[in-house]
Amino acid sequence: MEKILELKNVSKSFPGVKALDNVSFSVAKGQVHVLVGENGAGKSTLIKIINGMYTADSGELYFENRKVQVHTPKAMMDMGIATIHQELSPILDLSIAENIFLGTESMLVNWKEMYEKAEKMIRSFGFSYDPREKMRSLTVSDMQIIEIVKAISRNAKVIIMDEPTSSITESEVAVLFRQIERLKKADIGIVYITHKMDEIFKIGDQATILRDGQVVSTHDVKDLSKNQIIAKMVGREITEVYPPRKNIPGETILELKDMTSKKFQHINLKVRRGEILGMAGLVGAGRTEVMRAVFGLDAYKSGEIYYKGEKLNEKGVDEIIEKGIMMVSEDRKGEGLVLIRSVNDNISLPNLKSYLKGILINDKLLALNAQKMIERLAIKTPSGKTLAGSLSGGNQQKIVIAKWLLHNPEVLILDEPTRGIDVGAKYEIYKIICDLAEQGVAIVMISSEMPEIIGMCDRVAVMSNGKITGELTQEEITQEKIMTLAVKGFEYE
Repeated sequence: MEKILELKNVSKSFPGVKALDNVSFSVAKGQVHVLVGENGAGKSTLIKIINGMYTADSGELYFENRKVQVHTPKAMMDMGIATIHQELSPILDLSIAENIFLGTESMLVNWKEMYEKAEKMIRSFGFSYDPREKMRSLTVSDMQIIEIVKAISRNAKVIIMDEPTSSITESEVAVLFRQIERLKKADIGIVYITHKMDEIFKIGDQATILRDGQVVSTHDVKDLSKNQIIAKMVGREITEVYPPRKNIPGETILELKDMTSKKFQHINLKVRRGEILGMAGLVGAGRTEVMRAVFGLDAYKSGEIYYKGEKLNEKGVDEIIEKGIMMVSEDRKGEGLVLIRSVNDNISLPNLKSYLKGILINDKLLALNAQKMIERLAIKTPSGKTLAGSLSGGNQQKIVIAKWLLHNPEVLILDEPTRGIDVGAKYEIYKIICDLAEQGVAIVMISSEMPEIIGMCDRVAVMSNGKITGELTQEEITQEKIMTLAVKGFEYE
């Protein structure tokens, strides 16, 4: 196959770390080349060099057999390289159409033509969004789809897709994969980054595996197995996907009675000490909305919350946290972290009052307690003073969990706790969850990954269309039963 993009012997270093070491990589026309590796392996640095956000320290980049001389994001975009980023950055107060065409518009905008063109484009992908709708009103999964439409619509010759399915439903994934097949037939090269093993074998043609900034190997996907990929990624065999659980669920600590809002109806649910309760369902089913209401982030119209047997009247987040109920958001970068602050600062954020010494913060005590959490959760960071935004996704997720553990939660709500995290880091997060449950912490885990729900949960509540359609005990949990409950209430023509 004819190569369209090629990197030769590329290296890139940052203070204290060599992110890429003599990496060679290529993608051919009409090929899906999957880039695989743990968080911190160098994948993000590599794609940022391809799309012009970073300049390599050494090595060469060729596009359509010509050496690239001008290496900026705009130059690479004009050349025909588009990127769908995992962490989305839409302009929330602009419309869907404006976000799609942002950066391509002329001085004078023909609004009617722009909206019509956007609507036609959206419909061609099988979606029904109103192009005049503000991005702010969309869910994370909706925004992900708009990013996909935006990238594919720009007539790119190479499209980089960084975890494009991390926040979309199975039906939307099927639509994306059909579009990828269409792009392949049009001789467009795809650089595809994913932590979902099944996706590698569904759409991948070749796979390059990175570890510690170096290329371990490149193979045709048909010549690889799941276990081989994992072993090459982490440098060791992983015999267990989920850690053994020793937790014993106890008495009810949290109970929701007939809770109702605009986005969910008549929610009745019990959560027990030392239990891992899964919240399953399709994206948009209402799982996150229910737990945001419990945490005090969103209002609800009616119903009651009981905590330790007493009615919970406090509805503000601060009061809920003081009670011992805490929540790790799905959007770790947007809501869970301050990326331009240090690891120490992020871990200490919910506990700042405890470090006040008069009007000043006791930095020594703050750093000491943060270091304990860094060691407890094995957060890989050069130091506590390192900026959180410079760490891998898995380590960022550990920081978000650490800041709540320092507050000693009794109920910990985890919304998509392993989204965009590699298989090795997932195991570490799972281990933390199991240890907390064993210590008696009640865990509510919202997850769109079926194997994760089945492998980690003592009990599963399934939601559909804003309602709980059923609960399954550990013995009853199967993929078929979960999906049957997840689509309950939908009517098909």
